[in-house]
Amino acid sequence: MKALHWLSHSVPGLLLCLVAGALAGTVAGPLGRFAWLLGQLYLSVVNMAAVPLLVVATFFGLRQVLALPRAGARFGAIIGTAAGVVGACALAGALAGVAAAPGADLSAQASEKLGTLILSGVADGGEVRVDLHGSVAAGADADKEAKGSHALGEIIPDNFYRALAHGQALGVLAGTLLFGLAFAALSREQTGMLSNVFEGIYRTFEQIIAHANLLIPVLAFGLAAHLSMHADRAAMGAMAGVLVTFLMLCLLLSGVAAAAIAACGRLSFAQVVTELNGSMLVGLASGSATAPIPHTIEAMSARLGFPRGLVELVVPLGAVFVRGGAALYFALVTVFVANLYGRPVGAGDVAWISMAATMAAWLSAGQGGMGTVAYAGVALSVLQLPAEAAAVLLLAIDPICDGPRNALSLVCTCVVIALVSVGLPMERAATQPLQDGPARIGLPGARLPAAQAAAVQLVLTRAQLALASACALLAALLIVLMGIGVGAK
Repeated sequence: MKALHWLSHSVPGLLLCLVAGALAGTVAGPLGRFAWLLGQLYLSVVNMAAVPLLVVATFFGLRQVLALPRAGARFGAIIGTAAGVVGACALAGALAGVAAAPGADLSAQASEKLGTLILSGVADGGEVRVDLHGSVAAGADADKEAKGSHALGEIIPDNFYRALAHGQALGVLAGTLLFGLAFAALSREQTGMLSNVFEGIYRTFEQIIAHANLLIPVLAFGLAAHLSMHADRAAMGAMAGVLVTFLMLCLLLSGVAAAAIAACGRLSFAQVVTELNGSMLVGLASGSATAPIPHTIEAMSARLGFPRGLVELVVPLGAVFVRGGAALYFALVTVFVANLYGRPVGAGDVAWISMAATMAAWLSAGQGGMGTVAYAGVALSVLQLPAEAAAVLLLAIDPICDGPRNALSLVCTCVVIALVSVGLPMERAATQPLQDGPARIGLPGARLPAAQAAAVQLVLTRAQLALASACALLAALLIVLMGIGVGAK
């Protein structure tokens, strides 16, 4: 248990788990599969706890942000900063693609492998379904209408509990925001009982996640083993240029983001990296945008000291909408596909690709894993590139790219928090004044000082003591008489 605790809080230890997992996936398949199953169990527990925490955190975050001075301007700053961060990631991806030129000079073997992948994928997906009771056009229109209705239902669900059960992030967030705005508009006297219930929910799921975090090293080991067993090495070798460029760019931008967080919070770079490593690893390994939410809230507020209300509001929203990793990915792969087809990319094309990649990242909100790949067509359409052929190639490397994409989006959300927090007082767990009664609502880890914890005293006058003694004697006498009566029967 102590070894797991040390590994879960040590970056070198987690890297060691990744290396050991990759080796186990190569030479000890059963061990890698068992670790992968344990890792999935951990993710299931964290996702189960993350969704209720997302809901409760948004409630408290809305209330506290609305209580800040110039709350409307603060909300505008959050939206504008988030858009700027996502757009910057898209621009960085486009510029890196032009500079590194992945896919421009492929070997004959790599070109043959990619061509085989594209032909096999297009051949498998090139069938046209014809409805015998209607025209093809009518079927297509009906399909588009059904997809539009489904998309609208995901954004604004008609049943909030179904959205919770199915894990629909957009629907959960929409319902939470509506309820949270109404919750924040009420007085604290009207919502006191409900706030206490939410506080209990918050504490309970925090304890679940705190104990589940001990399996983070097992998750890293199982992830590395799973990828080493199932990765298409030939396809990844042929696409090594775009893959290496994407991974290096994610690492570089994550470092820049950590430096920005440290500068805004007047913290050391090492402290920021140390406190966020758990959240980053969960985002890297899980493929889920909601799984790192509890870790990120705890790290950014309780340990790094950013305003709790702002953190609780921005982290759930950022998990869905601040998709910097997806914007970077879409822009880079668009340049990659353009190089494959010999399409030159100029300065004007870079601007269009950046805007299209930003739009595609927002449109893919609520999607994860391979569901994100389909939205690459939005950016590819700007240069009139074949989205179907590109999707076949992207699916081959997406299991590798999904984790870094999630981790970069997570750190982009933390950058938004840091930038918007400039000018607000920082909070530290050791010196945070208490509010909202015995434990500040929405502040996990808040505890009563020792002086206040012992402040409750029971003081009785002589008359009250005599009355209490008489009542105790009377109760004892009644018990004795009842016992005599039962024995007489």
